[in-house]
Parts: sequence; structure tokens; C-alpha cells
Amino acid sequence: MVREFPVYHPPAAETHGWDGSSNSFHPAASVKAQVGNESIDFNFVYPPALISCGNYRPIPTLGFFLGDNPLKNPFTLLLLEVSFIILTTRVLRFLLKPLKQPRIVSEVIGGMVIGPSILGRSEKFSSIMFPVDNQFLVRNIGAMGFTYYFFLAGVKMDLSLVRKTSKKQLYIAIAGVALPCTFISIVAFSLRKSMDKELARFSSIGFICTGLALPLFPVLHSILKELNLLSSEIGRLGLSIAVISDAMGVGVMVIFEAAKQGEGKAMAVVWYLISLVVFVVLTVFVIRRALSRVVEITPDGKPVDQAYVMAILLGVLIMGFLADMFGIAIANGAFWLGLAIPDGPPLGSTLVERSETVILEVLMPFSFAFVGLYVDVNAMSSAGWSGLGPLFAITMTGYVSKFLGTLITSAFFELPIRDGVVLSFIMILRGQVEIVVFLHWMDKKIIEVPGFTLMVLAITSWTAIATPFISILYDPTRPYQVHKRRTIQHTPPEDSELRILLCIYDEDSTAALINLLEISNPTLSTPFVIFPLRLIDLVGRASPVLIDHEKQEDHDSKYAVSHTIHNALKNYQESKGECIEIHPFTAIVPNRTMYQDICDLALVKKATLIILPFHKECLDTLGGKLTELVRLGVRSVNSNVINHAPCSVGVLVDKGHVRHTYMAFRNNVLHFAVLFLGGADAREALCYADRMAGNLNVSLTVIRFLSHNSEGDDEMEKKMDDGVVTWFWVKNERNERVSYREVVVRNGEETIAAIQAVSDDNNNYDVWIVGRKQGINPVLLEGLSNWSENDELGIIGDFVSSYDFGGTASVLVVQQQVLRGQGADSTSGSSGGFPCNPIQKVKDVVNPWCRSLGFGIS
Repeated sequence: MVREFPVYHPPAAETHGWDGSSNSFHPAASVKAQVGNESIDFNFVYPPALISCGNYRPIPTLGFFLGDNPLKNPFTLLLLEVSFIILTTRVLRFLLKPLKQPRIVSEVIGGMVIGPSILGRSEKFSSIMFPVDNQFLVRNIGAMGFTYYFFLAGVKMDLSLVRKTSKKQLYIAIAGVALPCTFISIVAFSLRKSMDKELARFSSIGFICTGLALPLFPVLHSILKELNLLSSEIGRLGLSIAVISDAMGVGVMVIFEAAKQGEGKAMAVVWYLISLVVFVVLTVFVIRRALSRVVEITPDGKPVDQAYVMAILLGVLIMGFLADMFGIAIANGAFWLGLAIPDGPPLGSTLVERSETVILEVLMPFSFAFVGLYVDVNAMSSAGWSGLGPLFAITMTGYVSKFLGTLITSAFFELPIRDGVVLSFIMILRGQVEIVVFLHWMDKKIIEVPGFTLMVLAITSWTAIATPFISILYDPTRPYQVHKRRTIQHTPPEDSELRILLCIYDEDSTAALINLLEISNPTLSTPFVIFPLRLIDLVGRASPVLIDHEKQEDHDSKYAVSHTIHNALKNYQESKGECIEIHPFTAIVPNRTMYQDICDLALVKKATLIILPFHKECLDTLGGKLTELVRLGVRSVNSNVINHAPCSVGVLVDKGHVRHTYMAFRNNVLHFAVLFLGGADAREALCYADRMAGNLNVSLTVIRFLSHNSEGDDEMEKKMDDGVVTWFWVKNERNERVSYREVVVRNGEETIAAIQAVSDDNNNYDVWIVGRKQGINPVLLEGLSNWSENDELGIIGDFVSSYDFGGTASVLVVQQQVLRGQGADSTSGSSGGFPCNPIQKVKDVVNPWCRSLGFGIS
């Protein structure tokens, strides 16, 4: 048999669908088959991307030094393309991050850099890095990246938000979709005569209306996560509105998709709807139940078996194939499979943990390189304003009306004007999902390469503009900056309850926290109201969850309070009777925004004190040695709580003495020492210790440090310190379990030596109590600033909790509430903190990038 293939060079203006197929001229290929004495001619039409003539190169190459060019080898070239694509997007992300640009912007620009708009304009670059016969690899890997991205989006999506919809969320969502659709339709039909034939069709206009009007949940979630706004009030509102809008938009998009299918043949509509029903039934009633069974057979607290994970990831490809076979978009198959997976632990979280990095960091750069190969600014300029004007007018109308519709509806529901503007900016954020929709429009021939380029540039520009404005206008910590005093010092010690928010990261810290409460001496006259907050990192779902276990049943056992924590809290409450009230909560939020839920709950419940476990904990081993447990992500959470808390904060460094059950030390005397170096934090620590002094099992020693000849003293701070110390001494003068002494030092070295001497003289202290850093005389800490490794403990707290100090005494570091306009990191109570005006926030956004270039804005 003899085969002859014609040589084909694709034209420059050729366009391709997002699956690699051509939307324009397909070259004919003739095949001659010799069968006996008879010659038979066959004529075929091949997509140009599928035919390439080249020399086969073995793997591996012979090597550069032997004259073999590795770039002629397809696999070696692919390795270079992978490295170049990932490096380009990474560099752009690094450059744009100081300008508060989200990841999607840098990735789209990275794709454009690779494509024909910038580097791809050079024929030499294209022929070396992205030759025609290798581009199909980039396209297919990019399409696979989008497929798995949609799968992850479905896994994380929380459909329960639809059931929890309030009137405000519902009406804002309706107005945010209806108003843009109305104005887009008016503009589109008025410009219909000047549109392309395909774009002017009714189904095409419907596609564009829904595509521009809907704020898609996966995009909003990813950008809000980057901005650390998932747990904020405006972030939760935006996600809820997006889920509602998506739920409304699905039905509308199905209608227009069916109409588009029916433009060729009427029966195509029927078969499309039948296929859709079959696919949904398969997903909901077969796959969903099978996956629920996987969750049921997985032991509590254990990850899902690797075999199930691999089966599901393979199922993504199968569902994409079935969706394409049924005439449904490939991405829909992956997305619906993701929706069928129970979110959160154990299945959803396991899938996200094991696949997210590869999908987002390896496959998705290919997806944007694939997009960049289509984005062609030159083609857009060749099409001219006459060809792109109507599409540009429709696009601008859609985004402007979306912004105004959300803003007007927000104002109607009395949302603050600044929050309404921020919410409006959030609703016009666009990203990966819209790009896939535009690729689908190209497949349907609604738009071509110039129109696709215009749409990609439009959504990138809107997102690039909106994101910095969101950062400038909205400060999620603003509600926590209260003026009212919420401190132990300013809470009457008698006949008033002490409200404490207890943060629990894991079961290991529960015993120590409960014992600290017992030591703190709750009584009938001074009862404690405790809000234990179990904190769980958000993995495998998109929407943060705050569960009030008294008002909400544990409808989902995977988020129920663990039996160990629940039983410990319950037993303690029963043992204390009316002296303790416990109201348990659970927060499932990302580590980066966990502090927002802590501060928000403290604000709502009017807490006086937040108690945090330190991120390191000493555990006893079988050999009697101490091992250190490090809680990942906890250090940043604690630091953010300290900087933003609306009340006082205590950080407990447990070395074992506090962790032992309180029943054991009810018959023993515990020895506590307060290191009083002056300042607001020291006064707060002394007031807390005063409550402990009422416990008959507590012996308390207060050591006050004074500078020689009052050097460096702040007169106002000194007067307030004298007043609190005098009050404490007068109150406990007859208490034989309380002692007081003063130490005069000249510098930080003498301060450390004095503390070490106190420890050596009386090595049986069980707990050290110390103020963090506010208002301490700098002379007392002179020369110690380089010693501190854990800023959240302050210099002295870090020293007495270190292994260098010795001993097994636990440490409680206390910080008094920082009022608005004061910074938690100030050592003298001077103003600091966070910018309150937009101009300062603009400088904070721009200056990091400017400084990287060698200049700044004063």
C-alpha cells in the first residue's frame, strides 16, 4: 500500500477550538491504496493540528556535544516548555503581588507573553519554543488542567448556602443578574444589525447575557481567599450571593444551550435534553450514593484509602469523556462529579490535599499558556472597531450594570456605602471559569479570535482594577477596633462575670486550658462564661462554617465536637455547677483567616479575654524525656489575634504542670510568679493573677522590676503601675499565700540575671505570669531585642519559656486590649496599628513594589 500526504502550512488567521480542533479550513489529504492491480483513491479532511510531518527523534537524544539538538526531540522540548511556562507565571506573580493583583491576572498575562501577542510574534521564538507540531501538547494539557480545575471547584462548592439564603442575599443576587441581562439585551438588540451573523443570533445573545451577568462562585472564592476575606462579613455575603446566582443561572444557560443545539436540527434539542437528564441521574443517584458509601466505610479521623482517591481522579477523565459524548461541555462533567462528592473530611479534604498542588501549580500554567496561544492582539487590531465595537459595547454594559445593580440593591438594604462599593467590585471579579466559557463560545462560533481576545482582555482589566480597590476600601479588622474597654483590669473583680473565649486547636491542648480556668478561681460571685472555640482548618470545601452547638444540631458528624473535647468540657461544667457556663462553638475556616472568626466571636460575645495555646507544646514520652509538638499554622493565627483582638489576650505555653488534671492539684499548692516589668500588659497580668490569688491552692509571688534612679521611666505609665500595685497589695495584705518584692536593675542583662536568680532560689514555680510588651521601660530590656525568637510572647515571655531558661514551669503571657489608634507592637503605648484612611492604604499597596524598584512614596 502506498500513502501520499500533501504538505500543509496553516494560515496565520486560522482559529482553533479549545479541544485543538480547527474552526476554519481543514486541508484535504489524498490516500492512494494499491490493491492487486487496482488503484483506489480516498479523500479525507483532516484538522490541520492533527497532521504534521517531521523526523522521528528517539528518546533520549545523543547529546549536545555530539551535535544532536535536544529541541528537535518532542519530549525534551516539552520539558523546556513546562519549565518556561511555570517560571514565566511565577515571575509575573512575584512582580504583581505587591500591587494586590490576584493570581488569575498574572497567569493570563503570562499566557499572553508566551502567545502571539508578545513573544509569539517572533517567528524564531515560535519555531524554537512552540512549533506547530508541539502546540497540540500544550493545548491538550491545558484543557486537562481546566477540566481538573472545574472538578476541584465542584468539590469545594457548598450548595447548602442556597438553603441558608436571607432576603438580602436573594434580592441582591436577583438584581445583580436581572439588571445586567436587561441592559445587555437592550444594547445587543439595538446593535444587532452591525453584528456578525453568529453573534446576532438569539441564542448567542442569551449566552452572552448569562456569561456576563453571573458572578461565578469558583472565581470569587479563589480571589477572596487570596485577599484573606473568606471569613469576613463581606466575603461571606459575596460567596452566598454567587452561589444563589449560579443556581439561577444554570437553568438559563441550559435553555440557551438547547436553543443553540437546535439551530442545526430540531431533534438535537430533544437528544441534548435527554442526555442531560441521563447524565444528572447518573451523577446524583449512582455516583453520589457510591461516594457516600466510601465516606461511611472510612474510619473516623482517618483519610480515605488511596485506591478510592485514584479511582475518583480517573473518574474525572471518564466523566469528561461521557459529557462530551452526550453533547455536554467536557468541563461540566468534571464539575458535576465534584459536586457529587461530599465536601469536607474525609473524602473532599483528602482529594483536595492530594491533588490541588499538582493541578494549580503544574497543569493550570499550561491552561493559561493554551489561552495565550489564542489571545492575539494583532488579530484584534486587524478586525478593527467596526467588527469589535458591538461586542465591546455589550461587555462594558454588562459589567457597569452589574456594578450599579449590586450597589443600588445594597443601598436599599442599608448596607454601608463603603461595603456596598466593595461588594459591587467583588461581583465583577472574573477569572478561569469565564475564560472557559469564552472558549466554549469559540467552539460554538459565537465569537472568533479577535472577539475572544477582547473578552479575555476585558475580564483581566476589570479584575486587575477591582482587586486593589477591594483591598484599599475594605479592612476586615475594622469591626474589632473598638473604643470600649474589654479588659480584666477594667472588669469589676466582684459581682461580675468574666467572659473568656477559649481557643482549642487540638485535643492535646484541652486539658491545659481547662486547668487554667480552674486555677483562675471561678466562684458564684465571679462566675466565668466560657466560649470554647474548636478551630479546624478549612480543607475540601470553599465556604467557612461557624457552628453554634447549642443552636445547631451536629447535622454533619464530621464537624461535631470531638468526644474527648466534649466530655472534658461537660465534666468540668458539671463539677463547677453554677460557677461556670460553657457555650461551645466550632469554626471551620482557612488558617490565614482563622483570626477573623476568633476576633468576631469575641466581639459578638463581649469577651474580656481570649486564651490561645502556644504553637509549641512539650509532651512527655515513655522514656521520661520531653518532646516538642509544633502546631503548623498556629503561630500566624496567634500573631494575628494579638494584633487585632477586641479584648485582652493570653497565650499559654504549657510545659506539663498546667496540663495535669486539676483533680490532682486540688490537694496540692501551686506556686505562681508574676514578673511585673510595668506597662499596660503587666497591669493586666497582675489583675488576672489577683483572681488566681483567691484560690486556696495557689501561692502567688509578685516580683516588680524597677530601673535604677528611675532612668527611662514614663511618668504616666509609672503612676498607673503604682496605682495597680498599691491596689493589689492593699487587697492581699493579709493573704499569707501572696508575697511581693522589688528588684532594681540597670539594663536588660541585669533583668535576665534577676529572673534567673529568682528561678534558682525557688525552683518549684509551676507557672510564670508575665505581660507581653506594652509600656515596658526600654531600659529594663536594653540589649535583649536580639534574643527574642517568638514575638507573640514578648522578650521576657520568650525567655522564661525557652529551654535555655530551664525548668518545667508553664508560662502565661498576657496582653491588654489595644484600643483603636494604638499598636499592639508598641513598647511605649504610642500610636501604630493599621491605616484608617484610603490614602495611606494606597501607599501601603504601592510602596512594596516601588521599593523593589529602588524608590518609594512618602
